[in-house]
Amino acid sequence: MPSGITCFDPAQRRFLSGPPQPDHIPVPPLDGVLSTDDADLTWAAEDFGRVVRHRPLAVARPRSLRDVCAIQRFAHQHAIPVVPRAEGHSTGGQAQSPDGMVLDMRGFDTVGPVAADHVTVEAGARWSDVLTATLAHGLTPPVLTDYLELSVGGTLSVGGLGGTSRHHGAHTDNVLQLDVVTPDGSHRTCSPTVEPALFDAVRAGRGRHGVIVRATLRLIPAHTHARRHILRYNRLSDLLADQRRLASDRRVDYLEGKVKPDDSGTWTYQLEATTYFTPPSTPDSPRLLEGLGHITGGDTVTDTGYRDFLDRMADDVALLRTLGPWQHPHPWSNTLLADHTAEELITRTLSELDRQSLGGTGLALVYPILRTRLATPLLKVPDTPIVFLFSVLRTADSPDTLTGMVEHNHRIHDRVTASGGATYLDPIPDTEQSPTTSIP
Repeated sequence: MPSGITCFDPAQRRFLSGPPQPDHIPVPPLDGVLSTDDADLTWAAEDFGRVVRHRPLAVARPRSLRDVCAIQRFAHQHAIPVVPRAEGHSTGGQAQSPDGMVLDMRGFDTVGPVAADHVTVEAGARWSDVLTATLAHGLTPPVLTDYLELSVGGTLSVGGLGGTSRHHGAHTDNVLQLDVVTPDGSHRTCSPTVEPALFDAVRAGRGRHGVIVRATLRLIPAHTHARRHILRYNRLSDLLADQRRLASDRRVDYLEGKVKPDDSGTWTYQLEATTYFTPPSTPDSPRLLEGLGHITGGDTVTDTGYRDFLDRMADDVALLRTLGPWQHPHPWSNTLLADHTAEELITRTLSELDRQSLGGTGLALVYPILRTRLATPLLKVPDTPIVFLFSVLRTADSPDTLTGMVEHNHRIHDRVTASGGATYLDPIPDTEQSPTTSIP
């Protein structure tokens, strides 16, 4: 084996190189690499959040489906948790594996073929690569993450929400078929009609019920341009009212809201309503804005290419990487609020925040999703017709700041769940770290 790892010591719970002792267990031969190098373990113990760090026993980098099956089978036989990971954009250690193995899926990045209404991609492919391939055929996934450099498998393992989810649901609601390697090492294909129990267990299943290796995704025709309306509000209640108004009609394609403090520390409210189009047809902006309660004269309208709109975060991310905040801890809070509690909970949370406790580049997101569009069983959602995603996206520049932000996140999550809401992308409890084979 390229890494030199030859065996597993079950008593000491560690992988070893060199000749195995009688009580050691030989590891299976792999096309890829099983590593215990310090750099690899450090990489696997880090994620975008940089809030928690759990070093695994080893990092496996498979090069074939046979590798994934062998790793899962070996780990299952010897009670070693396996957690798949690609880009590591989790914020609470969800892709880490204490006392286990991290399965690096970045080598599984093939995209295609692209068909008339679907595309088959490997789990390690990024959404930016998927979009490049599908737009060449005039097609697009119905829902995309705001940041396109996330992996397909990682997104499908948590659910995946975006500005078009009120029309199309979560990413996991737009999957037609999955190839999965279950914890016992079996390669199985599942869909809504073929092994539906497995299909429902791995979508938003955090990789604990099986490793997604390939996905067939639904596609729809893509427009070539996007008209982006940025509307401004003085009050949260007016923003939420317009979001409810726009949630159930089809006048805009993409809907999202942002809340952030201005230079004086006053909260500002912004709605982003975007419509996709293909010239020579153009959106009717007056009709799109009819009946809305935004500040008159305070809106901006911008026309861009469809791909440029979807990848609009690229320049900001590049700047944050250069200046440093991208590498700082990100103690993010992501919750799903019941409609009737949204204004009260958001208002209370904002009253506890200021520019310092939010972080220099921090902001909050708030936008509506129709409950009927969300059909993934493991995606916890409040039982109200409209659900509000409320995310507090913070950056910590010191250990003391980080501690305060994490403690505040716990308070936010406690009050949200007490009010009938749900946390989204919450850390996995220790009791759920080990994989299960309860799927029939």
